[in-house]
Amino acid sequence: MALSRARRRESMNYWPGFVDALSTLLLVFTFLLSVFVVAQYILSRDVGGKDKTLSKLNRQLEELTDLLTLEKSSKTEAQRKVASLTATLEATKRDRDALVASAAAGGANAAEAIDAQKQLSAKAQSTVDLLNQQIAALRSQLAAVQEALSTQEAKDKDNQARIADLGSRLNVALAQKVQELARYRSDFFGRLREILADRQDMQVVGDRFVLPTEVLFDRGRATLSLEGRGEIDKIATALVEVQREIPPEIPWVLRVDGHTDKKPIRSAPYKSNWDLSAARSIAVVEYLIGKGIDSRHILAGAFGDQQPLDEGDSEEALRKNRRIELKITER
Repeated sequence: MALSRARRRESMNYWPGFVDALSTLLLVFTFLLSVFVVAQYILSRDVGGKDKTLSKLNRQLEELTDLLTLEKSSKTEAQRKVASLTATLEATKRDRDALVASAAAGGANAAEAIDAQKQLSAKAQSTVDLLNQQIAALRSQLAAVQEALSTQEAKDKDNQARIADLGSRLNVALAQKVQELARYRSDFFGRLREILADRQDMQVVGDRFVLPTEVLFDRGRATLSLEGRGEIDKIATALVEVQREIPPEIPWVLRVDGHTDKKPIRSAPYKSNWDLSAARSIAVVEYLIGKGIDSRHILAGAFGDQQPLDEGDSEEALRKNRRIELKITER
């Protein structure tokens, strides 16, 4: 019988295998987390460099564009001078022909006038030749500028393609973070439903958890009641657990928004419903921070009576609008 009990204890000793499996799972998780962090660092570095590259390319493009505009302006002015000198040359040729005809009829003075006209025509022709050379040089410079622009445009298109690829990868990474944050938010609300299952007056509306202020505060007050502290303790317990699970690289924040009904407040020290809603949300935030919520991941908001859940005037409608809303969102 003793031998039988010893064999039974040996067959049930599976704890070392369980420890090995758990250690292996932890190593795999650590490796995947390291890969994710490295990928995030590379992606952030690429995105940071794209803005500098784009700014440099834009400056170079502006300089080339200014140079091209200057060259085109110089070319236009040179062409205008050529046209003017050509017209002058044609007029000079007509005058020369007239003088030649006059010289055939009439004497030595006409011959002297023809010689003077020939000298003037030669000078005008020399100026035209010089301008033609300048135009040819300008055309060569313009061609070089246009070639440089074409090369720059090709580089710019390549850089734009890289930027678009980096933007696409960044959007994918951001979408993954948003989805991961949505999962933790759903987990938080699920735990709240379990913890507060006996409270029918607390509910989830869309992506917000709604708590009636009657549970947390006395009428017209912003100090948490004894019952209110008990309910916030339950919420803090669930939030502390979820806070430990959210990776540090995910930017998240818990918004605590205060809302009131539309009845004007008449109790000091609050001058308006805005003041009362702000004081209540701050009271909840300070209490949660005291229960271990990281102050970097929590903020207080106040809406007064500006965002009612029910537009009616009945006491039930007013009760619904007096509330505190909790929402986990991106920071």
